[in-house]
Amino acid sequence: MSIPLPSVLKGLAALSVGIAAGYQFFSTGTTRKALLRPPGALDEPEFLSHCLRCGKCGLACPYRVIKYDDSLSQGTPYLIAREGPCRLCDDFPCIAACPSAALAPVADKRAVKMGIAVIDRDLCIALQGMRCEVCYRVCPLIDEAISIEYSLRKGDSHHAIFEPVINAEKCVGCGICEERCIISDPVAIYMKPRGS
Repeated sequence: MSIPLPSVLKGLAALSVGIAAGYQFFSTGTTRKALLRPPGALDEPEFLSHCLRCGKCGLACPYRVIKYDDSLSQGTPYLIAREGPCRLCDDFPCIAACPSAALAPVADKRAVKMGIAVIDRDLCIALQGMRCEVCYRVCPLIDEAISIEYSLRKGDSHHAIFEPVINAEKCVGCGICEERCIISDPVAIYMKPRGS
């Protein structure tokens, strides 16, 4: 039994609309956060159209932290900061390996714009009055991207709060602070990817 061609075409059209809607559902962050892209990544729409999904950036990364095998990433490269942040290599081998300019050259580590660190004020133990400067001490842009502000604890004239403060203009979103945060599940400091 043969199926009439117009019915097949209607079915294919409906399928393609469904796939497009599903892609839009997943790519807009409705069910997940935006992906933390490698250094030099173009803005997301351009990045997606330029990226060849070749995996060369991941192979070039000396720390092997670039992932690209997640079905939701559609084979494009991304990082999970808690598992392996960007180490901001001096020569950016991931960018050099990109054959399509989806990862554009950057002048130096200060020019990287992967995202921005966000502190969960309810989870950060420094804001609860315990001494912790881990995120501050591991930051590759210490006293630029993260600084410490000192203040007295409310109602306590003897003990200080050592509050980590993110400078949104200077933070590059590498994720080293998230990886090293001593609070887990969830972490007290996390990356908000650019464009999210």
